[in-house]
Amino acid sequence: MLMPLLAGAAGNATDAVSAAVSTDVQAFDEGLPAAGSARSRLKPYGANLFEGGYQTRQVNALDPDYQVRAGDRIALRLGGATTLNEVMTVDTNGNIFVPDVGEIRMLGVRSADVSNRIKVEAGKVFNDAVDVYASLVSVTPTDVSVFVTGQVMKPGQYLGQPDNSLLGYLNQAGGVDPQRGSYRHVMVKRGETRIASVDLYDFINNGNLPRIRFQNGDTIVVRPQGNMIDVEGAARNGYRFEFLSAVLTGSQLVRYARPDSSVTHVALSGTREGLPSSYYLSYEQFLRTRLLDGDVVRFVTDAPSDVMDIRVEGSHLGNSYYAVRRGSRLQEVLDYIAVNPNEADIGNVYIRRKSVAQQQKRQIDEALRRLERSVLTAPASSDGEATIRSREAELVLQFVQRAEKVQPEGRVVVSERGQVANVRLEDGDVVVIPQKSDVVTISGEVQVPQAVAYARNAQVLDYIAQAGGFTDRANRERLVLVKPNGKVLMGGGLYVEPGDQVVVYPAIDTKNVQATKDIVQIIYQIAVAARAVGL
Repeated sequence: MLMPLLAGAAGNATDAVSAAVSTDVQAFDEGLPAAGSARSRLKPYGANLFEGGYQTRQVNALDPDYQVRAGDRIALRLGGATTLNEVMTVDTNGNIFVPDVGEIRMLGVRSADVSNRIKVEAGKVFNDAVDVYASLVSVTPTDVSVFVTGQVMKPGQYLGQPDNSLLGYLNQAGGVDPQRGSYRHVMVKRGETRIASVDLYDFINNGNLPRIRFQNGDTIVVRPQGNMIDVEGAARNGYRFEFLSAVLTGSQLVRYARPDSSVTHVALSGTREGLPSSYYLSYEQFLRTRLLDGDVVRFVTDAPSDVMDIRVEGSHLGNSYYAVRRGSRLQEVLDYIAVNPNEADIGNVYIRRKSVAQQQKRQIDEALRRLERSVLTAPASSDGEATIRSREAELVLQFVQRAEKVQPEGRVVVSERGQVANVRLEDGDVVVIPQKSDVVTISGEVQVPQAVAYARNAQVLDYIAQAGGFTDRANRERLVLVKPNGKVLMGGGLYVEPGDQVVVYPAIDTKNVQATKDIVQIIYQIAVAARAVGL
């Protein structure tokens, strides 16, 4: 039989919630509702292209791929049939003049090929009876001005090098607008002529990006966003995908979304013939399904399984994970767990369960919403009372913000006086075997929080005395005792055993806060759900 969870805690609201948040426990948070719609959370596929940095290449004469331009300077030395030692400047036509040789066309020649180019032309005159040594010694800055417009974050005119990449210029403009811009239709125009059309998906998936040598006045245009499909669930790429055609098939989408191998079904929602529509398809059916603009696709792992995963924590030997058949009970699993009987406290085994954690979280959140409503709608009969209520509301809302951060453990008490209930296990359960202890921990509103050796005849007040006694803020009437099996006891006549935790909560001044009753109730819930003992 499953033992009941006993709640008990009272104290100052802010301190109690702070304790719940800071207590070193492992809480379940999977599956809890998240704020905001799925569509607003999803980024377009490719949005991370502009989250990194782009280094533009500086013009450098030592770069072997640099191409000679007008104004560059070339050091030339000839020996043999003729001699010459000069530094020549490339004229506006892209030529240099070499005595006895004539004009040599240098415009566009790679830096690494400068010497060979001059040697070939000089050899025609001197029949190769001349030695040529030439190198590019300085280059002319050649910034170009490029317009970036369309659906980008910061349209404008940007400076860069002619051989800077398209992505570099887009990055200067803040990248593609994720809500309006297309990652598949990026156009480069020179005057009225389109010189390139770029699909950034091709770069993301295959690394293909056209090499464009930009000139002054070139324009980069990001076209409006095309048809979009949202991908959620068990997929490696959970993004909004843009497609080029009016209709896309499921088999085309999975090439980009890359669903997990465990996916068995797909939930599809969208609009068909002007009406909202939803479908639940097998994966094979989805591959043949036509998708339209605005569809939302969720990949689901929905295959029935006869196996559950159970984790073991605490004082045990051997494996920490067990795969058991669905419907197995706790005692069946415990039979396979090796322990050291001198170390493991088998009689105080407990379970952490996801479904319980989710339920506890919902209960706390509902109580917090009720508290907010009661405080914010409390009437006031005078200006003075209104000021007091406003201050109370501010304090309570601070309490609510801190309480919302609490993540319950989902602790299930399954043991009582050394007897462990043979409860049915759920997938994902964590079986915790505490370690035997000979100490009692005293914390909360005591002078010196500490752990002391267990004494057989000592009472709760004796342990508190060993911790220096109560502080002025302590609630002396409602003491809390947390057992190793997770049970929380409150009140008088508490019997202390080895491994117990004695907790003294602060008292709440009921004269100052109108919503005291609601706050105390929430603190009790938090004390059980999150084991708020580290005050």
